[in-house]
Amino acid sequence: MTQTLDRPVRQPGPNHPLVLDDTSITVRVYAADTVLADRADAREVREADYPAVLYVDRNDIDMSKLTPSDRTSWCPYKGEATYFHVQRADGTRLDNAVWTYETPFEHILGIQGRLGFYTNQVTVEPIV
Repeated sequence: MTQTLDRPVRQPGPNHPLVLDDTSITVRVYAADTVLADRADAREVREADYPAVLYVDRNDIDMSKLTPSDRTSWCPYKGEATYFHVQRADGTRLDNAVWTYETPFEHILGIQGRLGFYTNQVTVEPIV
């Protein structure tokens, strides 16, 4: 384990696996009546015992419906996450519903330029 700005940095391994699936999944992303993407490219990340997360290509998202948040968090396996609020069509805001790793660690670099969504606020639904 190494340190970055007094924060731990850890490598994935048998006790804490972290896998980015290279298989492209086409998804639709929406929050109630607000569509963030009709068709978007997503990649699945499986980390330890956490539920899998679909990281969606930022270029496929209507970023005009997202506003930056001041919130940040630290993951010792991925790096620092920054957050966005979702501005819904009805005028309500979903606080910190979206996150991204602007400069993820090398072993998970494939999530750079992608967004994760809290599924209790935003639906990321595979298109079949």
